[in-house]
Amino acid sequence: MTADEIRDYLEENGYPRHVVRGGAEGLIARWQDFVKEVEAGYRYRLEDYRHDLDLRGVIQIVGLEGDTRVHQADERLCPLLTETHVRVWESLAGEPFWDFGYPRNASRELMRDLKAAGLSST
Repeated sequence: MTADEIRDYLEENGYPRHVVRGGAEGLIARWQDFVKEVEAGYRYRLEDYRHDLDLRGVIQIVGLEGDTRVHQADERLCPLLTETHVRVWESLAGEPFWDFGYPRNASRELMRDLKAAGLSST
């Protein structure tokens, strides 16, 4: 998709104005920020985590998955996840890696939410 098509897609699908304005660069930057949050210690809850996973799904849908920055962020994220046999969300059809598992350093709140949702036994 072109930059304009990406912004149109975001707008047509009800994304907030700041996300639409950010377009492709904003999506990539937010994904990189998410990975940094996971590296530092993901401190948010399950709803927030799933929202962040949706972001990666949108990156795939609009065709940005081949961007080097996305690939590098994905590579950094993979080893930070645990329980990668457990699907915690469905941001995209198929089996995208980011929908499986959760951060090893998840907050107490995220772990509580995962347990309540039957996604973790620890």
